[in-house]
Amino acid sequence: MERGWKHQLGMDCANDVEHTFRVMFIALLLARMEGGVDENKVLKMALMHDIDESRTGDAEYVQKRYVSADSERVLKDMFDNTSFDDLRTGVAQEYHARETLEAKIVKDADNIDIDLELRELEDRGSLLPRKWKETTRRLVREEKLYTDSAKKLWDAIWEADPTDWHRKANKWIHMPEAGK
Repeated sequence: MERGWKHQLGMDCANDVEHTFRVMFIALLLARMEGGVDENKVLKMALMHDIDESRTGDAEYVQKRYVSADSERVLKDMFDNTSFDDLRTGVAQEYHARETLEAKIVKDADNIDIDLELRELEDRGSLLPRKWKETTRRLVREEKLYTDSAKKLWDAIWEADPTDWHRKANKWIHMPEAGK
């Protein structure tokens, strides 16, 4: 399922599955940075965080001003009377309540993934990420991120070069005999 970003930005972006996979890793990283967190719960919560969008679609930020999905109903329809219903009544509800550190970490990971995606889009030529950085994304950093770890990660993302790993791994640098 495509995410709303693709419609809004007019560029290829991560789909829902790719986004969820990356949110899981970011959430695990944040859990380890924070410490004292149930990593198993964090991973389950990250896996479930957008699963309702597989039925409703991913409304982008303008659409969300006018429409809202009935996520609770979607999750009930998906998981009621299944062996996964405990995820709906447990971690999914906990995530949406945002009262536990685990829920806050997963929401932070969800937001941080947006900044990673924006940095990647910027590297592909989009001018929008830099414009958003000091407006909406700075607002997210200051007012929406729950943990200090997420704020540190946000800072690092906007300072980093998303292609740095690729350039440093080049065989011409690490294999003197390559190409001879």
